[in-house]
Amino acid sequence: MGVKVGIGRRPRPGDVFPFASGRKPCGHPAPLWLDKKLRRAALRYPFPMRLKLSDVRAELPPLLHLAIPLIAGELGWVSMSLVDTVMLGHLPNPALAMSAAALAQVPFNVACFGLGGILLGLDTLISQALGARRQHEANRWLFHGILMAVALSALLTVLFVLTPLLMMRLPVDRAILVQAAPALQGLNYGTLPLLLYFTLRRYLQAQHHGRPIAFALVSANLVNAVGDWALIFGHQFRLGILTLRIPAYGVTGSSWATSFARLYLMLVLLIALWSGERKHQYGLRDSLRGRNADAQAATGRLAGRSGTPGRDKDGLRVNRRASLGWFQLSHLRQLFLLGAPAGASILAEIGIFALVTSLIATFGPLPLAGHEVALQCASTTFMVPFAISAATSVRVGHAIGRMRIGAARAGNVLAAGWSGIGSGALFMLCASVLLLTFPSRIAHLFTPNPEVVSAAVPLLLIAAGFQFFDGVQTTATGALRGVGNTRTPFLIQLLGYWGIGMPLGILLGFHEKLGAAGLWWGLLIALSSAAILLCLVWRHSTRALS
Repeated sequence: MGVKVGIGRRPRPGDVFPFASGRKPCGHPAPLWLDKKLRRAALRYPFPMRLKLSDVRAELPPLLHLAIPLIAGELGWVSMSLVDTVMLGHLPNPALAMSAAALAQVPFNVACFGLGGILLGLDTLISQALGARRQHEANRWLFHGILMAVALSALLTVLFVLTPLLMMRLPVDRAILVQAAPALQGLNYGTLPLLLYFTLRRYLQAQHHGRPIAFALVSANLVNAVGDWALIFGHQFRLGILTLRIPAYGVTGSSWATSFARLYLMLVLLIALWSGERKHQYGLRDSLRGRNADAQAATGRLAGRSGTPGRDKDGLRVNRRASLGWFQLSHLRQLFLLGAPAGASILAEIGIFALVTSLIATFGPLPLAGHEVALQCASTTFMVPFAISAATSVRVGHAIGRMRIGAARAGNVLAAGWSGIGSGALFMLCASVLLLTFPSRIAHLFTPNPEVVSAAVPLLLIAAGFQFFDGVQTTATGALRGVGNTRTPFLIQLLGYWGIGMPLGILLGFHEKLGAAGLWWGLLIALSSAAILLCLVWRHSTRALS
């Protein structure tokens, strides 16, 4: 393992840096980025290690093995929204229906994915616990994530009930608002299943079980498609002397189908978790009952190395009132502190697209319908690097956990991060070529309406320009999340999106009279600036590892 070194001298080949210096009051190692010695070392030794090709070749197979099922799953996820848009595009007034659906998704996606992003902290906590071979600790993070999901869903449900009161006051065409408000209520039925799905997915993918996630999302498309077909257009069936009639609910029916598909997603992952527990013996039931040495030490039932009851194995005091069986208040606090910046980062990114949607809505139904087509295409391509980002976060977290027990080198962490960033960027370059080559044909897949197609094509060309940067910024965020750094990506995205991109987009769209295209140029500027800064931060964070 080499010789442990401190801050007093420059590390030499074979040295091992002492990672366990930063510990929480509950006795668990802090995420790597929170270690003060490592941050001081990053400033003292400014030359990062070299990325070895052999490390990348060793890291790419397990990264892709985890990422490919997640990619299939994410494409399945976005396909539900694509199917909704395509079916609504074949209603008698497609521009109005597509605009109403887009506007209904704005508050839901911003609030649900923003607050639900707190659960992304589980990527770091569960993967690092598994990398350090602390299975019971990973189980307890799952239970605390479920508790957090239930609390967040209760808050969001109340928020979405009240949102239509504010929505009806927007300076938007009244015909759009009348259809958007009930559609938002339909989406609200899927809030709790969606957040529980987020939590269960974090645990399963950290265990490298990507196939159940992919199966759940791909099969959920069938559930959503059948629901859309039945509820959007309406049908009448004759069964003998009985006649079954399903009214045409339009945009509202589409939202009901989406919520039912999300309930199906949650149930499939619950079955996958139960099956994995029986097959691999994760010890979930024992962890839930607190039947393991870690939980007993944390509640003071066992004496630690200090030999003093009420302290953990490192002699640190434990608050008994904040710990009961598997539940520890400190776990919820740590999950919130780590996940809140990740959720805020998602909120900053989704929020800018939501604001652009709201601003384009003031131009009328036709520009908003074209924006919805281009946004669906950009969202589809984004799902691939987004899945790679999740896999990168897990692989980096595992490498950090293995480093703590001497089973991995710093080069493994570096290779995991850059392999993910490079894979995401390469795919998005290919997507950019596709959007540049066939913009009109792609728009025709959504609707035969020539006016909507004409409104979508210029936006698709701009989307082709930011594909590469979108892939880089999301995978770099995943790499930083793997080392426990969720705060810096949020600050960078806040600056790039809201400090640079959005003001320029508003200037181009309204002052320079470029309309929807001007706002999309602001998105391009925002994503490119965020991608460059996030890569620089990831490069800087690897100095501590060297």
